[in-house]
Amino acid sequence: MSNIFADDLVLQGDRVTDQKQALSDKTLKINLNKNIYGSFSEIGAGQETARHFFRAGAASRTIAKAMSAYDKQFSDAIYTTEPDGRYVTENRLHKMLDHEVQLLEERLDHTENPNRIYFSYANTVATIDFAKKFKGHGWVGIRFQNEAGGEFNEIIIHIQFKENDVLQQQRTLGTLGVNLIYGAFYQYHDPKKLIYNLYDHLDKDQLEIDTINFAGPAFKNVDNRLMSLFLVKNGMADAVMFGPNGQNILPANTLFRKNVLLLRGSFRPVTIVNINMYQKSLNQFLSKNQLSIDKTAVIFEITLNNLLALGEVDEQDFLDRAELLCALGHTVMISNFKEYFKAVDYIWNYSQEKIALTIGIPSLIEIFDAKHYTNLPGGLFEGLGRLFKHGLEIYAYPFLNEKEEVITAENIELHDEMLKPIYNYFKQRDQIIDIENFELKNLKIFSHKVLKKIQENDDSWERDVPETVATLLKENQLFRKKESL
Repeated sequence: MSNIFADDLVLQGDRVTDQKQALSDKTLKINLNKNIYGSFSEIGAGQETARHFFRAGAASRTIAKAMSAYDKQFSDAIYTTEPDGRYVTENRLHKMLDHEVQLLEERLDHTENPNRIYFSYANTVATIDFAKKFKGHGWVGIRFQNEAGGEFNEIIIHIQFKENDVLQQQRTLGTLGVNLIYGAFYQYHDPKKLIYNLYDHLDKDQLEIDTINFAGPAFKNVDNRLMSLFLVKNGMADAVMFGPNGQNILPANTLFRKNVLLLRGSFRPVTIVNINMYQKSLNQFLSKNQLSIDKTAVIFEITLNNLLALGEVDEQDFLDRAELLCALGHTVMISNFKEYFKAVDYIWNYSQEKIALTIGIPSLIEIFDAKHYTNLPGGLFEGLGRLFKHGLEIYAYPFLNEKEEVITAENIELHDEMLKPIYNYFKQRDQIIDIENFELKNLKIFSHKVLKKIQENDDSWERDVPETVATLLKENQLFRKKESL
């Protein structure tokens, strides 16, 4: 894949070496550049990143300061306290970067080295606990200049450790840190390459990057939603999320101790049926379980499998979908979960509260089709067991068949009618529920038909989508015919 990316930049002050790009070569290249200068602040997993630069030699050319404020009182004295009392948070990382950049600007004489470009690297990390129950996670970031005297840019990532040994996690973090710093200076012009090379000298079974955000003038044309998509597409994360503002958000923060209603679809485009499904099922979900909306997260999920339906992922097509969902104020999850039970398992990792799916009758029929579970030792029964084991509720939206008969969870016909007793078991347990008070006329609305109307300039599509969606579709010419389609 590396051949599709741009070449690394050559910076003023670089000294060319004939060595291959080992990890030590990255640190040495930076150390030998007299213009790259900054600080390291690492908390929670040693000073592994700074260690690589010290060991490479000529570190005095690069490192103004390296520190670790491990003691909470020391840390609070330097970076102030957190309202929630936590230390491994994005907010803490931002405070660390703010403080260290301020010190760089206050204490270093810029006139003596007018060509210097400054950086501050920071991380706040919790490694695996002694019981090995929680594998650990962390926030890692860099704030840097890409030209002398210029504005600072920023790259912030969140990682989940997968290794079971604290020393391994420390080494992994150190390697990641070197890759991030190198990428910030030599690959910022190609953010996808930068992300891809964060795994240099690392395997994907060592850590997962589930959130990344770019900011600053060097990344003014970067859409962080596309960066999220890149993470999932390249197997660096199973799922990522972004909020209505288009910025990537940490799934754990969104899902933690929340009831969750998940809606999976193509949303190409969002129709009034999608919104009706969401509103009706949410109301029933809250009412049935006596839940508070404040403690409930609604997630609109687009799977990688859906995005690949046209072959290769069409980034503009993805952004069109994202734009509409964000405009409607929704949180979006991009996942690599082909099966529903994997999505439910993922949510359960962060929240043990009530979980519900909103789906159409055709999708419900597919859930009870054995062909989707051939990769599981226990087949269909294992798949259904994993799906419903946490008390999952499915809210099913009716379907109008070719005979214009309304098909509901009550009169549904499965591919294999011998499975009907199993289906009825979950139905009687009130885990499969019909969405009530639907609009019969809306059952004739399908996203693919609306899309065809849009691309054929048939204005009748406007009545099939929410007003906000119609406005955006017209103003931004979304989903118009393209050669890639």
